[in-house]
Amino acid sequence: MRQTGSLEELVAGLVHAATLAPSMHNTQPWRFRLLPDTETIELYADPDRMLPRSDPHGRAVHIACGAALFNLRVAAAVAGRQAQVRLLPAPATPMLLATVRLGGPHRPDETDQELHAAIAARRTNRGPYSNRPVPPGVRAELVAAARLEGAALSLPGHEETHRLLRLIADAECDLIGDAAYHEELARWVGGERDKDGIPSSATGPRDPGGSTPVRDFLSGHSTGYAWFEERPQLAVLSTATNTRLDWLRAGQALQRVLLTATQHGIATSPLTQPLETGDAWQVRDPASGQGTPQLILRIGYGLPAPATPRRAVSDVLDSSAPGT
Repeated sequence: MRQTGSLEELVAGLVHAATLAPSMHNTQPWRFRLLPDTETIELYADPDRMLPRSDPHGRAVHIACGAALFNLRVAAAVAGRQAQVRLLPAPATPMLLATVRLGGPHRPDETDQELHAAIAARRTNRGPYSNRPVPPGVRAELVAAARLEGAALSLPGHEETHRLLRLIADAECDLIGDAAYHEELARWVGGERDKDGIPSSATGPRDPGGSTPVRDFLSGHSTGYAWFEERPQLAVLSTATNTRLDWLRAGQALQRVLLTATQHGIATSPLTQPLETGDAWQVRDPASGQGTPQLILRIGYGLPAPATPRRAVSDVLDSSAPGT
C-alpha cells in the first residue's frame, strides 16, 4: 500500500483501515477530518454514536477510537509515511481525540506489513472455541504487544479466570434486568445490518449446558446452540490510571493485541459486562499488581467468524469538524 495517488486517495485508504477497528456493539463512534494544507488527519469521537447506558463516561468510545487510530498508524507506515500522533491535542475541543500528521518517508518493515495484513482479517468471534490452550510463546507475544502501547495484559490462572467468569455472568444478569440497556441493544443489535451494529448472525450461539462465555445480546432468544470450551481462556487489559489518555492508549494496545492474535490464528471476543456496572472495581486482581482494568478478552481457537458491517469512508471522513 505504498503511496501512488493523491493525498485524498491516500487518506481515504488510511481511514478505510481505521474503520475496520472494533467498537462496542459495532457503533463505530469515530469521524475523521483532513486538513490538506498540513497533511493532518483529525480523529473525533462521534457523540451521536455513544452509548449512554453502557458507556456513560465515554471509556468505550475512547478505546474504539484508539483502536481505529492504531489501524491508521499501521496503514500510514505501510503507505510509506511517518504518522506523527498527538493525543487530546485541544482541551477546549473534547471531541477531538487525536491528530495524525503525515510526516516524511517511512520504510515499512516486516512487523508493519504483518500487522497491516491482519487488519482486514481480524474478527470478533463469539462462537465456541476449542479446548486447545494458547501456547506460552503466543501468550508472551500478546503481553508484549500491549506493553509496546503503554498498557498491561495479564493472563489469569484457572481460579482467577473462574472468578472473572462468575463476575461477568452476575453483571450480565444485572444488565438484562435494566430496561435502558435493552433499549440500547435494540438500536444496535439484531436483524440484518449493512452499515453498523451487530447482525443476528454475528451475536453467537448459546451453550445448551449452562453459562455461555459470550454476551447474551438477544436475552435468551438464541440464534442457535453449540457446546463451548470447558475452560475459557481470558486476558485482562489494564492501564496505570483511568484517564481519557489511558483509554486512548488502551485502545491502541487492544488493537495491537488483536492484530497479533489474528496473525497467530487466535480468536478473540470482548467480555466487558462488569465494566458497565458497579462491579467494575472487582475486575482487578489484587494479586496481579495490575492498574485499572479496561477490557476483558476471551481468547482461543475457533472456526472462522463472519465480518460485521462497516460504514463507507464517505460517511466518516469530513471536511468540517463535528462537535465544535
